[in-house]
Amino acid sequence: MLEAQRLAADTVAAVLAGRSLNDALAAEFARRPRLQAGERGAAQDLCYGTLRFYGTLAAVLEALLKKPLSSDRLRALLLVALYQLEHTRAAPYAIVDHAVGAAARLGAPAAKGLVNAVLRNFLRDREGLLANARANDEGRYSHPRWWVERLRADYPLRYESILESANQRPPMTLRVNARRSCVADYLSELAAAGMEASTLGAAAIRLTRPVPVEALPGFGEGRVSVQDYGAQLAAPLLDPQPGMRVLDACAAPGGKAAHLLELADIRLAAVDVDASRLARVRDNLARLGLSAELRAGDAAQPAAWWDGAPFERILADVPCSASGVARRHPDVKWLRRESDIAGFAARQRAILEGLWQTLAKGGKLLYATCSVFREENQTLVAGFLHGHGDARRLPLSGIDAPDGQLLPDARHDGFFYALLEKA
Repeated sequence: MLEAQRLAADTVAAVLAGRSLNDALAAEFARRPRLQAGERGAAQDLCYGTLRFYGTLAAVLEALLKKPLSSDRLRALLLVALYQLEHTRAAPYAIVDHAVGAAARLGAPAAKGLVNAVLRNFLRDREGLLANARANDEGRYSHPRWWVERLRADYPLRYESILESANQRPPMTLRVNARRSCVADYLSELAAAGMEASTLGAAAIRLTRPVPVEALPGFGEGRVSVQDYGAQLAAPLLDPQPGMRVLDACAAPGGKAAHLLELADIRLAAVDVDASRLARVRDNLARLGLSAELRAGDAAQPAAWWDGAPFERILADVPCSASGVARRHPDVKWLRRESDIAGFAARQRAILEGLWQTLAKGGKLLYATCSVFREENQTLVAGFLHGHGDARRLPLSGIDAPDGQLLPDARHDGFFYALLEKA
């Protein structure tokens, strides 16, 4: 627990300073090459949990301190320890002792006594401190106040359930490679391996308990991929048919591109603005026994990479706020700023405008985000349709979301889909 607590504190401090959780964790793991898999997993859980409940924990810590701390690492250590005391089953005395020991390494003479006093005061007045912390929106929902206010305006009857869902652990859902297996056979393989699972819809499998991908039967041989059930809806909605020219315009890391290729024998071009991320697309496709034409380019500027031959299907899984997948990426809540949303919407509109030029007449484009903010979704699509007489929105079949907005729940993350046809 000691090393996991220290690593988590260093990682959380890096995130609160502006670094993404994935990058910060990778850097800390690189600094500690001898860490065992169990220690890595424990540290990762502490990072995710602390950031998931950061709004409440920060309010509690502020109430416990007489003055702001000058050390970001010490503050992060206290936040991690408070998370452990409130949300884990570890013995409180061990959590406190390890935090005091970790504080000693920070070099501040008074740090050990401060950490000991703060954590023991929390244990003495836990209920009162938590009640006071939850007196405002940020402490109550563990989301930034602007985020809460935006969801309250967008979903006045459902915003609380959206916020609550974002603070839960996400499910682990699999997509069976239809070219190499089937759901029934793979369920049997999981059962033989002692893994409980259930089906979602016709093609997805949800594990009762998450496992490392290396433990999944046939993962290395490409029989299965990890992909949220909501994300798995994209390829069937686009309905690729054999022989079609299809474009995945923002392809990295390649999950949806792979799904399209699993469904039909198509000619797929996978484009991404970040050439380095195309390597992940290539690796994912290779594991699954699939291939596509990979192109580095900006989807909003097709002249630089498009050969002029129209596409019959386009998947525009555009960059977004990731507000629908905050339970998988809790750092997003604290790294995003409200002003970012307008910037995302402008970028999304530019991509949609650029890609529309490349769509064949009678072709279909699926606009997709992993956001729950209307500015990036319904509002943006309505504005695009208003400005394009040759575009019409088609109904979505097979999903329980008439307006295209999937809200996060026990089955899937938050996604938005709009299927557009070119007259």
